[in-house]
Amino acid sequence: MDRGWKGRLVLVTGAGGFIGSHLTETLLREGARVRAFLRYTSRNRQGLLSEIPLPSRENLELYFGDLRDQESVKGAFPDVEAVFHLGALIGVPYSFLHPREVMENNTLSTMNILSAALEHKTSRVVVTSSSEVYGSAQRLPMDENHPLHPQSPYAASKVACDALALSYFHSFNLPVTVLRPFNTYGPRQSLRAVIPTVIVQALRGEPLRLGSLSPRRDFTFVEDTVRGFIDSSLSPRVLGKAVVLGNGESHSVGEVVELVQELVGRTLEVTTEERRIRPGTSEVTELLAGASLAGELLGWTPKVDLREGLGRTVQWMERHLREIPGEDYGI
Repeated sequence: MDRGWKGRLVLVTGAGGFIGSHLTETLLREGARVRAFLRYTSRNRQGLLSEIPLPSRENLELYFGDLRDQESVKGAFPDVEAVFHLGALIGVPYSFLHPREVMENNTLSTMNILSAALEHKTSRVVVTSSSEVYGSAQRLPMDENHPLHPQSPYAASKVACDALALSYFHSFNLPVTVLRPFNTYGPRQSLRAVIPTVIVQALRGEPLRLGSLSPRRDFTFVEDTVRGFIDSSLSPRVLGKAVVLGNGESHSVGEVVELVQELVGRTLEVTTEERRIRPGTSEVTELLAGASLAGELLGWTPKVDLREGLGRTVQWMERHLREIPGEDYGI
């Protein structure tokens, strides 16, 4: 189906990551030409782009560089009509250990993307934010007008990136949209996130080693999140706006464990590990999306509920279980 980018060149940063690889695959499937910005290593690793079937890769161009380097970023922009900026350091626990690195990486990368887009007169820019910018809910649901209350250095970096992006719209008329997806999950997600951690341990018949079971999250299947990215890139109605993407339902980690238990057909023993628990005042107790603006302006509504999405994720992980490294807590 043609969503408007067919035959046109788009740039995806963070293309080798979880959401980025799904977005890249969907854009390719819909006929776009995609330049995938990947962090350079001596092995030129493609990350999760290697999961994309070969027939779909005909219009995929790999571009290796460093988003923190202005010249590297500029080199990715010739002929690009739209950019989806997902490249970032996204680990909340990692940001507790290395706050300066996370802040510098995320803000400088975003600044370079915005500046290059302005210089090259890029027609659309979509910047990825996070529900973490809101912190624990001060009211429910949490829509675009909910107060920003970052409770981790990662969240603070995203607040800064959002402000930068929107300032470029107001100052320079750059056609930018900020998307705030709530907790996205699905196939290919790393064990850094709670849902794949629960599923992998369950499939291996191991006791579940988790942090707190009480925090509630609004889980959105990756297919729905990707559709929100593409829809937002094609609509003039969301220019200069931050837009929330989420299901509008919250589930505790404990409820996720119960659903996975039903799907894998075995009783799961849960143990708590202190190292998996956030510092007390940093814990976000509940996230519940108010995504009515996305529905109103984009016609976007999530189509995959949690049970279906977990089932599809379990099936994918069953097929790839041998390829997934032994579970250990990754920050």
